[in-house]
Amino acid sequence: SSSSQAAAGCGGGGARRGGGEVPSASAVQDSIRANLLVRMYQVHGHRLAHLDPLGLVERERPAELRVETYGWREDELDTREVFVGDGILRGIASDVRPTKTLREIITLCERAYCGAIGVEFMHVPRRDVCDFFRTRFETPEPYAPDATIRERTWDRLAWAELFERFLGKKFQEKRFGVDGGEVFVPALKALIDRAAYAGVENVTIGMAHRGRLNVLANVLRKPLDLMLREFSGMRAAAGVSSDAASKAAAKKRDEDWGTSGDVKYHLGASHTRPTYHSGHVHLALMANPSHLEAVNPLVEGKTAAKQFYACDRDRRRSMSVVVHGDMSFSGQGVVYETLELATIEQYSTGGTVHVIINNQIGFTTAPHEVRSGTYCSDVAKAIGSPILHVNGDDPDAVVRCAELAADYRTTFGSDIVIDIVCYRRYGHNEIDQPMFTQPLMYAKIDKHPSVLQLYTRRLLADGVLADDADVAERTARIEAIMDGAYERAREAVAAGRDDAAADA
Repeated sequence: SSSSQAAAGCGGGGARRGGGEVPSASAVQDSIRANLLVRMYQVHGHRLAHLDPLGLVERERPAELRVETYGWREDELDTREVFVGDGILRGIASDVRPTKTLREIITLCERAYCGAIGVEFMHVPRRDVCDFFRTRFETPEPYAPDATIRERTWDRLAWAELFERFLGKKFQEKRFGVDGGEVFVPALKALIDRAAYAGVENVTIGMAHRGRLNVLANVLRKPLDLMLREFSGMRAAAGVSSDAASKAAAKKRDEDWGTSGDVKYHLGASHTRPTYHSGHVHLALMANPSHLEAVNPLVEGKTAAKQFYACDRDRRRSMSVVVHGDMSFSGQGVVYETLELATIEQYSTGGTVHVIINNQIGFTTAPHEVRSGTYCSDVAKAIGSPILHVNGDDPDAVVRCAELAADYRTTFGSDIVIDIVCYRRYGHNEIDQPMFTQPLMYAKIDKHPSVLQLYTRRLLADGVLADDADVAERTARIEAIMDGAYERAREAVAAGRDDAAADA
């Protein structure tokens, strides 16, 4: 049965010892207890993970992860040795030293399951899925991306944050920006790159308004000057056109844009862009109304259609990515309704990657006043999807989760969730002023450095970025490109050009 398979796969085996000395009853008991403790870290480690960039809630250590629960004392953790085999800590066992102290076992478990990533996978009734995550988290050495990957992540993060700053400087209205969750942009790009490397040719993306402009500019690479004209209403007037047909077309386009209400946030786009692995991938961001999750089944339908007409029977060449808000993921029925179709043969698209931009607030309401579950992602457990919770202030960890999600989808053809725990730097009410409803939370946010500032300090300390002058030069280059696009947009309008169709 699937439940017995899960128990066999996720729980690990008993202690094993080679020929020779027969272990004492005490040693056997310690090994069994250690096995149980590791199992509890696999199940409950995410409850101690450092997920919240703001540290709003202090997480209490559950009884399952306290040493006294297993009959051990704190003062013997450094001296009590326990036999460790593959069944206890996969990838940790050593033929040279088959035992480890309790302190070493606990340290390895906390590094694996209680860091910036909290992974939930033990509810999945498949041994191969459990082994997939264990082999990637229970490793002898901590995860350490190389300098090239980190420099790329910094560059993508800089584009994302500087884009939000640029819009804030040029346009004073509410933008539904991704400020506070900018790490989502490099994560999405890393996810796409990894999937494309595995053979994905088409990615269909659905998302609501938060961060939509950033995705259009920095992921789909929609021409920035065109988008600025659309965003600000800097369209060439219909009367400027020289002939009747052009005037009529421009007038119709102005009417369409002017009455839709969708100019800034809801329109889609498509683009084929290169990847870092010398390939290409076609991206399509679907149009979406203000009903946040309404686009979900449409994304799956478009991906299914692409797979059908391409004879993609293995569902490997086209992939869905759906971006959610934390409160809408847990609160809107269409999310669950779409999830429930995920494994039905006639509806499956071979696995969707769900990315939650977790603001830790819904408009003006705190999470504990909105839902009964611990996490906004709990509904995904209904279909056995693994969930990667990650601290949005740790870009290395977030990019790692994105790549893991792509690998999981490639390997198992099933849904997976990335829950990026971040915050929203600006408000949730119509005047973008959050201090009325969440004064304590936003007092912390007001003093909190941006993720780009934090990551820049880390890369400077690690020698990935040379010095402050290097950072300033890179930043100035990005700002100059954005300013140039803004000036081109203004010049096009001043000259009476309406070349949006050519640009698009």
